[in-house]
Amino acid sequence: MYSFLSKHALCFPVIDDVGDGIVAIGGDLSLDRLVLAYNSGIFPWYNSTDPIIWWSPDPRMVLFPEKFRASKSLRKTMRSGRFEVTRNKAFNEVIDNCASVKRTGQKGTWIIPEMRTAYKNLHKAGLAESFEVWQEEKLVGGLYGVNLKDKKVFCGESMFSLVSDASKVAFATLVGYTLAKNYKFIDCQVYTPHTQSLGAEEIPRKEFLKMLAT
Repeated sequence: MYSFLSKHALCFPVIDDVGDGIVAIGGDLSLDRLVLAYNSGIFPWYNSTDPIIWWSPDPRMVLFPEKFRASKSLRKTMRSGRFEVTRNKAFNEVIDNCASVKRTGQKGTWIIPEMRTAYKNLHKAGLAESFEVWQEEKLVGGLYGVNLKDKKVFCGESMFSLVSDASKVAFATLVGYTLAKNYKFIDCQVYTPHTQSLGAEEIPRKEFLKMLAT
């Protein structure tokens, strides 16, 4: 059973008691609360018509960097020099594109204005990062997430692509970054066929929280 948060109390319930993945409802998207949430294995996910909903799914989708699967075509694209990839050069543009680019089967976006503002504030604080993919000096793809540097965990939030393979190139670059920095895993949050095709897998929430804490 989830609990209701006030905008004043900075706390979350014990996750072991959570059944369907919803940890709590309410609160705010302040910098301190978001930092506490991500360090506790919790993230906000809700629609514009909903209150703030905080999640810790069971199972949890993660990618261990050494298990990343790059197709032959992706490896060829990475070698071709077709794209230029940067890090933290255009965070605001990346999150705005993630919110605006339409996806098959989705009627709207959960990256509503207040969510974008909150993560832009996280970026200003050095806690949220982006990887950008450029083609002929035009932003054509990218991703953003929360970088828990002390825990060696990158929490992926969303990615977008305006041309074929652009988001995959951004993700492959993120994987290379986490490998070079000896990160434990990339948190992909919930199952999607796309992340599974790249090597992500579901693990029990208890195992996820244990790895996050150590």
